[in-house]
Amino acid sequence: MAKKSTNPTKVITGVCRWSYVTVWQSKAQNEGQTPKYSLSVIIPKSDTKTIQKIQAATQAAYEEGQGKLKGNGKSVPKLSAIKTPLRDGDEEHPDDEVYADSYFLTANSVTKPGIVDADCQPILDQSEVYSGCYGRVSLNFYAFNVNGNKGIACGLNNLQKIRDGEPLGGKSRAEDDFAEFDDEDDDFLD
Repeated sequence: MAKKSTNPTKVITGVCRWSYVTVWQSKAQNEGQTPKYSLSVIIPKSDTKTIQKIQAATQAAYEEGQGKLKGNGKSVPKLSAIKTPLRDGDEEHPDDEVYADSYFLTANSVTKPGIVDADCQPILDQSEVYSGCYGRVSLNFYAFNVNGNKGIACGLNNLQKIRDGEPLGGKSRAEDDFAEFDDEDDDFLD
């Protein structure tokens, strides 16, 4: 049996959908920035357990990071006044069915996440992890104060793929494109 986490800023999500998957090679978002691994986590609003855990971890990160959030200011800004990672898909992507009735967040890390399958065996085939598949994500939340931007960020720890899903982004997988063909269709080569 797995140990329960005692770190109040760490969350293991329920099964959610993954998008903007950059977990095999790190990538810089803009020139001059540190390359990072990243993932957008789409969480159904019906997964109230995961949402509550994220809200509690965000609050814990806020409390732990008050010194950082205060910075050179006279007081710590209210949590409601700073950036937080959990966003409403219905509000920010109203015309995208992928985000309908969901929350989402983006998690980043400068270190490569561990990636396992449903049986906790390492996934080595990069084509197995893509935008659109489903799984659990290990996250950590922390306060930041950079160039006047203050908030709570979400770190990416590890991934557990649970099942395949419809690929996002319009690109199909090669396995799906050619699954209906067999070698007998190529009789003209004989």
